[in-house]
Amino acid sequence: MDRQHYQMVRLRNSKDKWTRSCRIEVVVVVVVVVVVVVVVVVVVVVVVVVVAVVVIVVVEVEVVVAVVVVVLLIVVVVVVVVVVVVVLEVVLAVVVVVLLVVIVVVVVVVVVVVVVVVVVVVVVVVVVVVVVVVVMVPAVLLVL
Repeated sequence: MDRQHYQMVRLRNSKDKWTRSCRIEVVVVVVVVVVVVVVVVVVVVVVVVVVAVVVIVVVEVEVVVAVVVVVLLIVVVVVVVVVVVVVLEVVLAVVVVVLLVVIVVVVVVVVVVVVVVVVVVVVVVVVVVVVVVVVMVPAVLLVL
C-alpha cells in the first residue's frame, strides 16, 4: 500500500511539474508579447512627438493643431498595434491547434499501418502453417 501511495504521489508531482512548466511557458509568451507591444507603442509615440516638434518648428503650424494631430496619430498607431497583436495571437492559436491535429492524424495513421502490417503478418503465418500442415503431413505419412 505504501508503494502504491508513493507511486501515486510521484505521478501527481510529475503532472504538477509538467503543468507548472506549461504555465511558465504561457506566462513567458504573454510577457514577451506585452513587452514587444509596449516597446513598439513607445517608439512610435516618441517618433510622432519628434515629428510634431519638427513640424511645429519648421512649418510653424499652431501648437493646438500639432497636438491634435499627434494625439490622433498615437491613437491610430496604438489601435493598429493592438489589432495586429490580437490577430497574431489568434493565428498562433490556430497554428498550434492545426499542429496538434496533424500530430494526432499522423499518430492514428501510424497506428493503423502498424495494425495492418501485424494483421498481414499473422495471416501470412497462418496460411503458411496451414499449407505446411495440409501438404507436408500427408506427404510425410505417405512416406512412412
